[in-house]
Amino acid sequence: MYKNSRGRPGVVLAAATVAQFLVALDMAVVNIALPDIRASLGFAPVDLAWVVHVYALTFGGFLLLGGRLCDLAGRRRLFVAGLAAFGLFSLLGGLAQAPWQLVAARAGQGVAAAAAAPAALTLITTTFTEGRARVRALGVWSAMNAAGGALGVLAGGLLTEYAGWRWVMLINLPIVAAALALVPAGVPADARPAGRERLDVPGAVLATGGIGLLVFGVVRTDAHGWASAATARTLAAAAVLLAAFVLVEGRTAAPLVRLGLLRNRWVAGANVLVFLAAAGQFAAFYFVSLYMQEVLGMSAAATGAAFLPFTVGVVAGTVVATRVGSSRSPRASLVPGTLLAAAGLGWFALISPDGGFAADVLGPSVLTSVGLGLVLAPVATAATTGVAPREAGTASGLLNSSRQLGGCVGLAALVTVAARHTADPASAASVNDGYALSLAAGAALFLVAAAVALTLPRRIPPAAPVPEPVEDRLEPDEPSDVMSITPRRGSRREERADG
Repeated sequence: MYKNSRGRPGVVLAAATVAQFLVALDMAVVNIALPDIRASLGFAPVDLAWVVHVYALTFGGFLLLGGRLCDLAGRRRLFVAGLAAFGLFSLLGGLAQAPWQLVAARAGQGVAAAAAAPAALTLITTTFTEGRARVRALGVWSAMNAAGGALGVLAGGLLTEYAGWRWVMLINLPIVAAALALVPAGVPADARPAGRERLDVPGAVLATGGIGLLVFGVVRTDAHGWASAATARTLAAAAVLLAAFVLVEGRTAAPLVRLGLLRNRWVAGANVLVFLAAAGQFAAFYFVSLYMQEVLGMSAAATGAAFLPFTVGVVAGTVVATRVGSSRSPRASLVPGTLLAAAGLGWFALISPDGGFAADVLGPSVLTSVGLGLVLAPVATAATTGVAPREAGTASGLLNSSRQLGGCVGLAALVTVAARHTADPASAASVNDGYALSLAAGAALFLVAAAVALTLPRRIPPAAPVPEPVEDRLEPDEPSDVMSITPRRGSRREERADG
């Protein structure tokens, strides 16, 4: 059922899901607190957005490096280090007395999350074998991931209104403590292989710099616009670095991301799909939240509470996807899930300035959230299918990076669409029209994601090859821990899986 007899799978799953909940929570919890943060610390209006943007910048930029370090330095080791650092920077953010201090703390949180998130997913995929056990585990992980995003809006509203904005940072501390407390209870220690691979430093620098510049260029479009010279220069520089990264990875003996991994139909398809789905998901959270507050006039706390049905719908969809995925290909849930989410966002696009919660929010929330629940777990399964244990961290980092980039790029583009379609920002009807158009564009993204899902294989692929006995490849006196073992050079079966 699981790969490491020395670990406790239930504890591994609990620790990994709590960590993922934390990362997802922190991406959403700060948004509603921004007005109070500006008033308290004296942020200039043009700088306030960096409280959100810098987290996206460092998180997205360092994810590939974090995923590779999981394979080289050890999953548990990076998991603990990432969580501990996340807690430290959350404390510093909660105690911030100046704008630069909060922005620096948010940057640190992003780097820490880039270590903890791929480590959490890798712990699951290397503990549970491909098949029913992994599908169930990823179902729980996906539900907690979605719940963290939805409950982040609720927590942000409640904490800001009743406890103060600093608690949107300090709330992370007990969650970090809970995840770290689970580690010694059953998360297996990292074994040390006899031969160690070196980190691809040039690849790491190029990937981190290229992705970081891409995110930086995109998040600045709210101030500079997509057609500006500043945006064009930044995106061009990002393209040059990423092209150089591809060239370096094709020539190095130990690449940060083996290009052959992207020839795996499951890995490639899942990453494209999650990029599109994240763009649509971020749009739903962002524009629906603004619609409830700016058009319907709901308070921050009421807006957060309004997302509770969304959380329930995601969990329900995840339960269904887990049952379907136990015996069928991930495609069986991905196609209907993306279509259902597209229908939900299309329904959201019918919002009206004279509408209400029941008619304009509740119904489409349920439809969209169930669709997302049907997508989240199967796409994680697909992205790690046929991947050898030695590349599990890389595959996990790649998936998280695609999700982060999709959300960042997609939301920035749709915010531009909304702004250009809003003739009068002071008019609720005009603002409503801009939000509606962007939600319709989000629905279109999910339709494209459905087309990508249709390209995935219909059948469940064979399980990844079983590594050779641990004792043959460990240094003397090292513990038997399959999770951290580097298997022998790829077998023919692995090579076929990459194709």
